[in-house]
Amino acid sequence: MDVGHCYLDGNADVVEFCPHDSLHHVLAASTYTLQEGDRPSRSGSISLFNVDMGKVELFYRLKTAGIFDMKWSPVGGDATRPLLAQADAEGCLRVHHLEFPDDGDALKEVHNEKVSSSMCLCLDWNPSATSISVGLSDGSVSIISLHEAETSILQEWKAHDFEVWATSFDPDQPHLVYTGSDDCKFKGWDLRNGPSELAFQNSKGHQMGVCCIAKSPHNSHILYTGSYDEHLRIWDVRSISRPVNETSIGLGGGVWRIKNHLVVPGLILAACMHNGFAIVKVNGDEVKVVETYNKHTSLAYGADWYRGSICQDDKKEKTIVATCSFYDQLLRVWVPESDII
Repeated sequence: MDVGHCYLDGNADVVEFCPHDSLHHVLAASTYTLQEGDRPSRSGSISLFNVDMGKVELFYRLKTAGIFDMKWSPVGGDATRPLLAQADAEGCLRVHHLEFPDDGDALKEVHNEKVSSSMCLCLDWNPSATSISVGLSDGSVSIISLHEAETSILQEWKAHDFEVWATSFDPDQPHLVYTGSDDCKFKGWDLRNGPSELAFQNSKGHQMGVCCIAKSPHNSHILYTGSYDEHLRIWDVRSISRPVNETSIGLGGGVWRIKNHLVVPGLILAACMHNGFAIVKVNGDEVKVVETYNKHTSLAYGADWYRGSICQDDKKEKTIVATCSFYDQLLRVWVPESDII
């Protein structure tokens, strides 16, 4: 069931529901638009929406640099208010406070760190919201410390041969950062030694570039990766350097984004680039697609679960999903049809 849709002011690439209590209805969507010509420019925006079962209502828009990735600060972190971080084409990590939604300026910039002359392609918060890992277009990774109004680069190193499209802190072992790249390599780094030491490297599991990495919130041993080779892979982190404990499922399109459902174990939302969106259920060694969504007509890039649940007329609890597609600049909010929640 479709809840609503909205066309954005540029190519849509990321959607993120706010995870913080009393603000679950706030949805952020970002854009990246390349203006070609003699002097090319990369512009972007962040749009904030109120979402419920009856509406998708825009209430704020911020013009900024072209955004490749953005994420809300984790619940339980040290920040007193929700923070929204962006990795952008100007090589900057920008962090915004979410003010109360009825304020005139809903997002207030509190950090702006020029990380590199290369583009910032991806980011992830550590569990305490005190640092952010950033992947760069030159193959480097930076760890940025956030302390009150100050930011500083704690570590930076050459992690891959090509663009780093995925970086992720391990929430169960925050000293460990995972990275994935266009060089088809999936790596883990130990931050306790600076510069970071390589904890493991898998060079054979992915046939093409690694696009996304997500640890299971329900099982500290399970981790998921997505790749341009169209496969979602499930790994056991206890034997990750070799594909002994690895399961995969082909989703028919490059797996650009994966999001775990925070309540239902093994339920994954995937943005599959050329093949729309898929909801995948993992149950032990059984992995299957339980629903697909193909109402977008362009590259499927952004996807996220609403953090709570909603009750429909039949009193059954359902969840809401937000998705976005690139060239048609479209944001859609919908309710899965399958009985999975």
